[in-house]
Amino acid sequence: MEAAPAARAANADPVNAKPRFNRRVGSIYAKMMLDSSYKYFLLLLGAPVNLFVFFVYWLRKRNDAYRLLLADTRKELLASGYKDELKAEILEQLRQKQRFFGAAVSPEKTELLAVKEAEGKFQEAVHDAAEQKRIQLQLVRTDFVGTFQDLAERSWFLALSFIPGILMYLLMFFYSSPYLKYIFERCVMALFVIVGVSIVVFTILYLSPMNPAANILGETATEEQIAQFNKIYGLDQSYLVQLWNTIKGIATFDLGKSFAGNEQVTETIARKFPITLTLTTISLSLAILIAIPAGILSAVKRNSLWDYILMFIALIGLSIPSFWQGLIFILNFSIKLHWLPATFNPQNALSIIMPTLVLGTGLTAAIARMTRSSTLEVIGEDYILTARAKGLNKRQVLLKHAVRNALIPIVTVIGLQFGGMLGGSAVTEKVFNISGIGSYIVDKQFVPDIPSIMGGVVYTAITISIINVIVDVLYAFFDPRIRTKMKQY
Repeated sequence: MEAAPAARAANADPVNAKPRFNRRVGSIYAKMMLDSSYKYFLLLLGAPVNLFVFFVYWLRKRNDAYRLLLADTRKELLASGYKDELKAEILEQLRQKQRFFGAAVSPEKTELLAVKEAEGKFQEAVHDAAEQKRIQLQLVRTDFVGTFQDLAERSWFLALSFIPGILMYLLMFFYSSPYLKYIFERCVMALFVIVGVSIVVFTILYLSPMNPAANILGETATEEQIAQFNKIYGLDQSYLVQLWNTIKGIATFDLGKSFAGNEQVTETIARKFPITLTLTTISLSLAILIAIPAGILSAVKRNSLWDYILMFIALIGLSIPSFWQGLIFILNFSIKLHWLPATFNPQNALSIIMPTLVLGTGLTAAIARMTRSSTLEVIGEDYILTARAKGLNKRQVLLKHAVRNALIPIVTVIGLQFGGMLGGSAVTEKVFNISGIGSYIVDKQFVPDIPSIMGGVVYTAITISIINVIVDVLYAFFDPRIRTKMKQY
């Protein structure tokens, strides 16, 4: 009975806990070295530490007992004539193959092939024999990962290597937690997507037949003026130089000045992007509040009058073009009834009602239909029948079991539609004269104003990527099966 408290006291002792933490660091390192997707990042980020570990490994390997055992085994097999036997056997096999296929190969070439193949098989035999002896003698081989694990158990090594290897240890920290690893990998994937979008958009603009200098300066511009314009904005530089400057400007939030208007691109986007983001967020919130209850009601009352009415309305919402809907709203609610302002004004809260309704109509319809189909699919599962058999009422079964498990595809649609709304809001902004990021990109496209377009498109892509990361995290929150896979992964 006294053993358990003593064990707990030992575990709680910081002196005993320190080696366990050190071993944990070593085991994480060994696990990451077996993961090809992390191995090279680990070696690169911790280059100073890994070089020191490799130096220690090299010193140890020189006096490694296994290395001496390998050399002795090689000498024994050479002395036994095993290598000459291999060579003679392989040489005879090659000659038989040549005679069978009628191949004309010189004796010298046949001899070289036999020597090469015999050397390879001899090396394999040496390693196999040495490994058997090592197991019998219970010798421990010295390897790079084992050297790191051995050094990691020494507190002085972790203390001295923390600063030069801080990026490596930070990566190991993310890798050690399944949830942090999941989020970290999604963020890295989003970063690659953003870089890919930047390269693709810039390449399309670079290959565009339109000439920004000629379009801005006009038809009367001379060759000297066009050349000066290109020099000022760096358009006379090579493709790779311009691409690098653009990516660097995106990363540092400094894209310079626009071609038309001579305004700071980052400052302009900082003014216009929140307008589009606010409009999209409000539309999304209203769509979720309306669509999810409507979809659930339609699924619960399947093939009823409610179901037909709600899905008919959703189908109409999906079919109506947003620009036509916006014009109809302006004609009726602004010109005819004088209820709402026809154009957007940040000082007038009523002016955001019509753009929000137009932008959210299609989203509401899509979410409602997905909610209905997903809920219907879940309602037919066995665990729903089990929950009913336990005596739970319909409301508990619906909210606790059915809806929670039906949310995965719904969240997916919401994430995709939000990205589509954010990137495709230009039509709605044009109809209601909203000075947002969508209309800004469209206006700059016809120049083409490369810094402005790059800033608008890429920062929109960054926002969409962040939304997708949040959606991926919500998957794990709603679905316990994904959480289980994350822990195994």
